Order: sequence, then C-alpha cells, then structure tokens
Amino acid sequence: MNNPLLTPFETAPFSKIKNEHFSPAINHFIAVTRTQINEISENKEAPTFKNTIEALDCTGLQLDRISSIFFNLNSAETNDEIQKIAQEVSPLLSDFRNDLLLNEKLFQRVKQVYDFKSSLSLNSEQNMLLEKQYKSFARNGANLSDKDKEILREIDGKLSKLKLKFGENVLAETNKFYLQITHKRELSGLPEGVIEMAAQTAKEKKMTGWVFTLDYPSYVPFVTYSNQRELRKKITVAFGQRAFNNNENDNQSLVLEIVNLRHQRAQVLGYFSHAHFVLEERMAKTPEKVLEFLYELLEKAKPAAQSEFKKLEDFAKELDGIDQLEKWDAAYYSEKLKQKLFDLDDEKLKPYFKLENVIEGVFEIANKLYQLNFKEVYNLDTYHEDVKTYEVTDQNNNFIALFYADFHPRAGKRSGAWMTSFKAQYKSQTKNERPHISNVCNFTKPTKSKPSLLSFNEVTTLFHEFGHGLHGMLANTTYKGLSGTNVSWDFVELPSQLLENWCYEKEALELFAKHYKSEQIIPMELINKIKASATFHEGMQTLRQISFGLLDIAWHGEDPSSVKNVKEFETLSFSTTQLYPDVKENCMSTSFSHIFQGGYSAGYYSYKWAEVLDADAFKHFKDHGIFNNKIAAKFKNTVLSQGGTCDPLELYIKFKGSKPNPEALLKRAGLI
Repeated sequence: MNNPLLTPFETAPFSKIKNEHFSPAINHFIAVTRTQINEISENKEAPTFKNTIEALDCTGLQLDRISSIFFNLNSAETNDEIQKIAQEVSPLLSDFRNDLLLNEKLFQRVKQVYDFKSSLSLNSEQNMLLEKQYKSFARNGANLSDKDKEILREIDGKLSKLKLKFGENVLAETNKFYLQITHKRELSGLPEGVIEMAAQTAKEKKMTGWVFTLDYPSYVPFVTYSNQRELRKKITVAFGQRAFNNNENDNQSLVLEIVNLRHQRAQVLGYFSHAHFVLEERMAKTPEKVLEFLYELLEKAKPAAQSEFKKLEDFAKELDGIDQLEKWDAAYYSEKLKQKLFDLDDEKLKPYFKLENVIEGVFEIANKLYQLNFKEVYNLDTYHEDVKTYEVTDQNNNFIALFYADFHPRAGKRSGAWMTSFKAQYKSQTKNERPHISNVCNFTKPTKSKPSLLSFNEVTTLFHEFGHGLHGMLANTTYKGLSGTNVSWDFVELPSQLLENWCYEKEALELFAKHYKSEQIIPMELINKIKASATFHEGMQTLRQISFGLLDIAWHGEDPSSVKNVKEFETLSFSTTQLYPDVKENCMSTSFSHIFQGGYSAGYYSYKWAEVLDADAFKHFKDHGIFNNKIAAKFKNTVLSQGGTCDPLELYIKFKGSKPNPEALLKRAGLI
C-alpha cells in the first residue's frame, strides 16, 4: 500500500513515485485488466454491444495511465534504472496485448456483435468503436492458427525490446559527443547568446571554455552561424553518425532486425509487407498510393530544389570561394543567403520570441479560436522542476483539461518534440472524464543574462506540438478508444500543422511577438520579412521530407531480407532526392527514431499528406478571417473534439464542405 501507483489518484503523483514502484504497479494492473477481460469473455449472456464492445473499451484504465506516465518518463527524464525497467516491462505489456488480441473466446463475442451490427441501431460513434475493435482482433492474428499465434507473440516480444534499445542507443550517442572550444577565435560568427549558452554548458560539465552538444538548441545555432568550416564539419558528421559508429551503441543490426521482424509479422498476418499492413487503416490505404503521392510531389519540388541548390552553390562560391557545397555548409550558407535576400536574421527575430511570451501567445490564440483559458497552477506534481502546469477552462469556467509543458533539453531527455497524455478523455456513467495532456520539447535554455529566446523554427515547433495538445484537450467522445489523437496516423498531423500557420500572420504575431527588453511589438517590417521568407528553400525542404518518406517506404514496403548493408540500402533510396554529396561516415536510418522507435513506420509520408489538408484548411480560415469564430467552432466540433469517431475524410468534409484541394499546398509552397 506504500506504492502511490496502487492507490487511486486523479493527477500523476510524480514526486511520490520511485523507480521501484513501476514494475509492481504495471504487473498488478495487468492482472486487474486480465480479470476484467475474463469477465467479458466468460460472460454467459449472449454478446451485446454493451456487455462486450463497451465493456472492453472500459478495461485497463489504470494500466493505460501508469504505462503512459512510465514511458513518458523514459523519454523525458530517463536514467539507467528506468531504461532497465522499460526493457523488463515492455515484453510483459506486449505479451498482455497479444493475450488480449489472441483471446479466442473474446474474439468470438466481438465477432458475433460485428456480424449482427446492421440490426443493432448503433450511432456512428458506436459503429466506429465496433469496427475498430473487430479490426484490431482480425488484423492482429485472431484468425490465425495456434502455431502462427505463437510466432506472432514471439515477434512482438522481440520488437518491443528492440525499439527501446534503438532509442537508448540514439540517446547515449547524443549525450556522448561534445565539441569543446578553448580558443575564442573559434567562436567566430556565433551570436552572443549562443556563446553564453555554450559557456554555461561547459560550466555544468565542469569543463573550461565553451561546450557544444548534439542537442538541437546547441547543434542548430552552431552549424547555422559558425564560420569555422572544419568545426561545422566535425559536429555535423558527429550528428549524422549517431548509432553508426560500430560501437556498443550501434543501431545497424537493430535496423535490419526490426524491419525483418516487421515484414515477417505482416506475412504471418497475410499481408505482402509491413507497409501494406499499416496503410490498410490509413487514409492513403496502400504503399502504391503513398509512392504515387510522394512522386507527384517530387515532380513538382525537384526542379525548384535543384534551382535553389544551384543558387546556393553560386552564392557560397562567390562569398567564400567554396567549390563543393557539403552538408555542413547547408544551414550556414542558407542563413547567409536568407539574410541577403530578405535582410532577415534569426538572431534579429529571437528577442521578439521570449518563451514565456510565445506560451502566452499560443494560449491567447487558443482563447480567440476556441474560448479556452489557461491558468498556471503550482500545486500539481511534476517529474522535473522545468515542467510547468496549467488548468484549462472554457468561457463558462467549465474544467476542460490539465496541461503540462516541459520545454528544455537535459541529459535524460531524448531529442525532438512530442505530445503525450497522462489521462485520456472519455465519458463514464457519471461524468465526462477530462484529459491530462503534456507537450515535451527541447528549446534554447535561459542564460544568466537572457531569458529563453526562441528561434522562429522553435516557435513553429511550439505551435505544432500545442496543436496536437488541443486535439487531446478538446476531445469529447464517449469512448477512450476513439478519443483525442486516436485517429488515423495520416490525419493526426492536421491539427498540429494547421496551428503553425498562425505564426506567420500579423494579427497573431502582434499578440505575443514583443521584444523581451522594450516590450515593443514586432515591427511590421519584420513581419513582412517573415512572410516573404516563408517559402525560402521550400523546394529543398520538400525534397528533404519526400526523401524521408521514400526511405521509410523502402524499408517497409518490400521484403528486406536481402538487405545486408544499411548504409548502401539508404544511399540507393536517397538517389532520386540527393542534392549534397554523401558523407560516408553518416547514416540517417540508425538514428531515424520516428520510424524505428516511434509510431511512424510506413507513415512518415503523413507529414506531407497532412500538409495538403492543413494548407487547404488554413486557406478556408484565411478566406474568412484567421480568428473567424464560426469557422473555428466548426473545426473544433468536426475535427478537434471528434477524435476517431468518424472516417477522417468525412470529418474533413464536414468541416470544409469539400475534399481537400492539393493545389493549396503547392501554391503556398510556391511550387506552382
């Protein structure tokens, strides 16, 4: 009873949780959930929607909560002990999931309800839950022989461990490297704030001089502003070499093992490939459709990208006599060219994007669009002192959600940015249970002399993750299995990417872009430059995203068993999108956490797919005013609150009144 995870709690009791509490709690609630499931499968009454489908959706509430708390800690505040626990509990959770999905009695009850669904008078949400549950069984082995079910269990157990190990290796490699500078002349070109942050990092590491790491807030400014080409090369190669070092953290064999196991799994289930299995339940439906989409985009983007690259090459040659543009030159000369063309320097913008102001700004935009109020509260437990907590209410002071925000890098936090949930939204018999949502990012830290000042790219990242957050906060469905971001993976990026658009609009920027010293609102001149530069190198950016999508499908759309060399396979996949010379020491796949650790396998294309939706949706806002209450209410009521209760294309058409028009994206990107 001393385990806080075994006693009922409303908010996660972070300060009371010790690492040793997780395994007993997860084991306990696996047992509790098994009992709940047995009650359903052993029920002597004839199967009904209520006693089978609805009952199944209500199982495992505490197990889900504790698992989400644990795995977010493993991503945001990990250590050796937590990683060891993750390796222990992941196979247990995988086995438990298989026990559920391969439970013959339970499947027969679900199937019986499914077979008679036309006579049940179900509403659309109930229909969707029934459809989703039936498919989760059918698509995960319920119809297999006992022998094949065992093969599936074995594969899933292995995959759960391998994905964790992949992420641990990337984090270890990220933390392992540092670039120490002891001569001031080698800081040439770097902004004052970046130098100050590097001095602070050196002090934290008990080292002399200035230290730069592979964390984004340190790495990105260095490669963007340092005019020391050899040092840019050193840190760029180190970044691209993560988990590709033939050492204890190498991911090459893990990549091959993961893709082969995924392929075997798909074959056991009767699919040609992992991509065919995954995409059956996405808007795209097939790998062929994904490739058609990506190649269509490639046709439009490649000429623009090649033209942009040629201009960048000419510019670098003219400026510094560079004969061959390399990857470590990309950000540096792009920034110099952007400054020349638009007279726009990210360092001139940063003073207008103090983190606290940007947070207030995104809150105010959420208020204008969806009438949400955010009040910082100080009585909630958190897992680190950096984490801020907010109570979210609507215009009538009704409680909507809790919001956790964790914005700065540290040794125990993986790179990147993500949204997660500590408690799902659903409607119980007595009340509408409201969600607890978290955004985790890695933004520039404050220094002794300056607050946290964001680059414009960090501003759009904050808006992006907050868009996912709104999808979770505004969830309003009956069933937890359909709530919030439980939607088709190529639809989940719509709310996040849509919200990024407000970062470029005068009406929105004036709400929060204020100089951190003078409080002066960002000048119109800078706003115009931000808008003018919005499509700068869009061809190259699009080509880059297409290349990642093609690599993902290459790994997951065919039988990978003949692939022996990860680097060679990747190089071949990148051949149609390559602009810069290859760096032999680098490999993208070994640190491509989205597809090998996260949930984006066979789904990386969805960023571009969702851009089509977001460009079309934002055009609709723009045509009627970016803070148009009627359109915002419609987006809230048809998309944000509805989760996975309806086919995503149907939800979009309900919002917009028509299918998305791909031309909106191409026009916005300046590609047509």
